Amino acid sequence: MTTAAGSVRGLWRYPVKSMLGEELDACELTPRGFVGDRAYALVDAEDGKVASAKNPRKWAKLFGCRAEYLEGSGTARITLPDGTAISTDDPAAAERLSGLLGRTTSFETSAPNAPVLEELWLDGSPDGRAVTDETFAKGSPPGTFFDYGVVHIVTTATLDRLGELYPAGRFDPRRFRPNVLVDAANGDAGFVENAWIGKTVGIGDDVRMRVTDPCPRCVMTTLAQEDLPADPGILRTAARHNRMVGGEGRGPDGVYAASIGVYGAVARGGIVRRGESVRVL
Repeated sequence: MTTAAGSVRGLWRYPVKSMLGEELDACELTPRGFVGDRAYALVDAEDGKVASAKNPRKWAKLFGCRAEYLEGSGTARITLPDGTAISTDDPAAAERLSGLLGRTTSFETSAPNAPVLEELWLDGSPDGRAVTDETFAKGSPPGTFFDYGVVHIVTTATLDRLGELYPAGRFDPRRFRPNVLVDAANGDAGFVENAWIGKTVGIGDDVRMRVTDPCPRCVMTTLAQEDLPADPGILRTAARHNRMVGGEGRGPDGVYAASIGVYGAVARGGIVRRGESVRVL
C-alpha cells in the first residue's frame, strides 16, 4: 500500500562538513547522496581527526562559514564570517581557514577508513566523558564524510511537535541540517517519520530511498547560527520526548539519547525538486 506522506518543503546540501550549507530548488541524488553534499571536510593536521562542530570547544567557528557547491566545477565557494569568499581550489584556502580556526588544517575530498571526529556531550557521554572520539560514516559509502546515512529527512510534524513541547525553543530546520524537509500530509502530527524506518520512501516519480535508522542528535542542534540563539533546551527536549531504540549512538540502556528525523539509503537516484510528492511505499 502506498501512503501519501507529504511534499518536499525544503532541500539543502552542506558542501563542507560542519559549515552552513545552501538551500536549493532541485538537486541530483545518487547512491553517494546529493551531488556536492559533504564534498569536502577539514582535517586537523595535528591528530588527523575530521573537523566537526560536534566539538564546538574546538571548531565552533565552522558555523560562521557558509559553503556553496559550484556545479560542474567540483569545487565549493566558502564565505567567511567577514564576508570574504574563497574557493576550495585556492592554494591559500586551507591556510586562511587555519588562521580563522586557530588550528592547522587541510582540505580533504575523501575520508580515510574509520574516520574519527570529536563529540562534545551536553550532559555527559554514556561512559561519563565530556568529549569522546567517534568513528563516523558507518552507514554511508567508503570515503564519504556523512555522520551516518547519506540522506537526512525531517518532517514539519516533528518540528511542530517539539515546538509544542518546548514553546520557548526555535525548532527551525536549520538547527537539524536536513537534506529534505517534508511538509507532512493530511494533518499528520507527532514524530511521524519514526514509523518510516525499515520502509521505502518515494520522492516524485523516480527517487526511492530505504529509511534505515533514526537520526541521533548532538550538541550541534543547540549552537547559535545566523539569527538562531544558543539553546540547550532544543536537545534536551528531544532527549525527553523522542528516544529511539537501536542503531548507532545508543546510550547504556540501548536507546538514543535524542532523535530527530531519520536516515535514508538511496535505492534509486534522480532529481529531487522542491514541491514534489513524498510517499511511503
